[in-house]
Amino acid sequence: MVITFASVLIGLLVFIRPLQRNGFYILHCALVILSAWYIENHYFRASAFGYKTFLLFIVFQFISINLITILAYWKDKRAAVRGEWRIPEAQLHTLEFLGGWSGALLAQKIFHHKNKKRSYQAMFWVVLFLQIAAVIGILRFLHFI
Repeated sequence: MVITFASVLIGLLVFIRPLQRNGFYILHCALVILSAWYIENHYFRASAFGYKTFLLFIVFQFISINLITILAYWKDKRAAVRGEWRIPEAQLHTLEFLGGWSGALLAQKIFHHKNKKRSYQAMFWVVLFLQIAAVIGILRFLHFI
């Protein structure tokens, strides 16, 4: 199962060009793949179908992308304060779309970063609604709703 998850995450990296320049996404992929591999090899060896690993993968995906998104906001806020090179907004929005919107919302509140810029907030909410629409579309395609 880990090979399947790794191929999905790495496939996104190969086929979606902006992700190739997003170091935070690469870090996220490494964390999720290593976590899933460790859990599968140490706790669920006898699992024939691997559904437990799949569920853990979803949990690791959610936790990891949100932690990485918070880290990206923290780094961008620190760079803004120091006058250094900033993280492009497109990379932050990509992390939000991949599931890190709750981490982004938390980071906006904690670091007081990107919460007053109207154009960024508008795009943040557009990304959130696109993500919700994508999840609903996938669930309908799989006949879950």
